[in-house]
Amino acid sequence: MISEEFVPAGFVPPTSLVTERFRLEPLGPQHNSADHTAWMSSIEHIRSTPGYPDGDWPPRYGMTPEENLTDLHRHASDFARRTGFTFTVLGPADDVVIGCVYLYPPDSEEWDVTVQSWVRADKAELDAALADAVARWLASEWPWKRVDRCGRETGDHRF
Repeated sequence: MISEEFVPAGFVPPTSLVTERFRLEPLGPQHNSADHTAWMSSIEHIRSTPGYPDGDWPPRYGMTPEENLTDLHRHASDFARRTGFTFTVLGPADDVVIGCVYLYPPDSEEWDVTVQSWVRADKAELDAALADAVARWLASEWPWKRVDRCGRETGDHRF
């Protein structure tokens, strides 16, 4: 897929989603410490989350903070180039990282976008609510019609 095709020319990607239980903002280097702490504390939980079937992420033995920072720079660059959109999921009133959402081009022409999300193990109760809130956000604010939710079914969760 050609990067210019991922979102239409002139489309302004949303940069936030705010609910009573969490808020999303673009993931960037400024989140390195909190992001690293969040996923390092929940590796097995994330690996068992729908949408992570290949077992490659997160790395079973983690990453150094420096390696994580490189990854966050890549995600921020993808966002700026409009080739992928990664959001950190924060607590509603603080900067505690709860999880992450990834919007990237699909591997199959069957879909317009692939969406993956995860939450920390100690916030597991928010997993389905986050996934459903993102699905509704994609339907109302983003240009894609065929969304690969990586095996997730739409639920009726409060967000």
